[in-house]
Amino acid sequence: MKHPLHLFVILAIFGSLTSTTFADKKRVVFLADGGKSGSTHAHIGGNALLAKALEESGLGFETAEYTGWPKDPEAFEGADCIVIFCNGGGGHLVMKNLDQFEKLIKRGVGLVCLHYGVEVPKGRAGDLMLKGMGGYFETHWSVNPHWQAVIEKLPKHPITRGCKPFVQKDEWYFHMRFQKDMKGVIPILSAHPPQETMKRGDGPHSNNPHVRKAMAAGEIQHIGWAYERPDGKGRGFGTTGAHYHATWDEDNWRTLILNAISWTSGVEVPEKGVPSKPNPVKGAAK
Repeated sequence: MKHPLHLFVILAIFGSLTSTTFADKKRVVFLADGGKSGSTHAHIGGNALLAKALEESGLGFETAEYTGWPKDPEAFEGADCIVIFCNGGGGHLVMKNLDQFEKLIKRGVGLVCLHYGVEVPKGRAGDLMLKGMGGYFETHWSVNPHWQAVIEKLPKHPITRGCKPFVQKDEWYFHMRFQKDMKGVIPILSAHPPQETMKRGDGPHSNNPHVRKAMAAGEIQHIGWAYERPDGKGRGFGTTGAHYHATWDEDNWRTLILNAISWTSGVEVPEKGVPSKPNPVKGAAK
């Protein structure tokens, strides 16, 4: 049977478009630990709803979700961004995988860390977080109280598109360790913690002379930030919120995090922000 020449041309064009479409997809790898699946530290559930929203956004994302650091050697193949939502400190997912973590940063893969995922021990891990994300929670410097943050204004940035200032109660860590002189760091979420946060005694996470001095001076605290790596290889974003799973009900907060992942992946954020279904975890325990 003979096929018209134009049929082969159409098939060739279609095949070219299809391969281009797949090649243009942005791949985001989500990492969680075996954190709680209930009302707090629901790392797996939080990653799942963010991944679902990205894939349904129409912006060309493909995602992969892992519990624990991936054993699959091809897990990070073609990754444009990794999102880490896990317990921190010495048990952080990167701690036994610092060599691979460093290679990902050097390769220019974007880095997004949420809540406890911003905390690693000072030293090599902390230095890598600074290189990849511009800031992190450093013990005896940063603190982790629960308080209501009043976000009075948002800067003009792709991450804030479609978002309005909001108020949110959370375990907002603050007084992060940032790059020297905030080089490359762009504050996105900032607020003044209430003086009640200074009532706890000094400790590795509670309080310390450094944060007391900053609070006495009335310094605003950055609880969400973007980072442009100075070598031009990759971006980062960190935020200390998301202790409560129910915070994903807040449209402005959810949109801002989806925007941040998109921006860090190198995707142009829509003017109205990354679309997502409202209240994806409506009815979650609070």
